[in-house]
Amino acid sequence: MARYYSLAIEQTLFGEAVVVRYWGRIGKRGGEKRDVFRTERDAAVHFLTLARTKRVRGYIPIKYGQI
Repeated sequence: MARYYSLAIEQTLFGEAVVVRYWGRIGKRGGEKRDVFRTERDAAVHFLTLARTKRVRGYIPIKYGQI
């Protein structure tokens, strides 16, 4: 099954850091979740934890625009 999982750290208009996740099967409508944090450091820790978990499950990191 061809699937994708995307992670990003963004900033809100109020200066909060947000970890944004997109996932699904290629060619189908997927899901989205946003986790808001007070500091960018907290968001980065959460981001790295999620990335580590996905790598253990077999996802392979690629650079943006590589596909």
